[in-house]
Amino acid sequence: MMINNAKDFGALVRKKRKNMQLTQYDLAAVSGVGVRFISELENGKETVQFDKAVKVAQVLGLKLQLIN
Repeated sequence: MMINNAKDFGALVRKKRKNMQLTQYDLAAVSGVGVRFISELENGKETVQFDKAVKVAQVLGLKLQLIN
């Protein structure tokens, strides 16, 4: 799946979280971030911390690939 912006990434995170039947609270707990961060990430906030976003993706089993 191509991710073109923060909203696309957030939508993917939300979909995967729901498919895994996790609440935002559950995902925050296992990712080591706050619930507010998960909410902002899923809502496409462009200024979330990249390292935390990557950690959440890893917890969900999502692989990130950058192509130049």
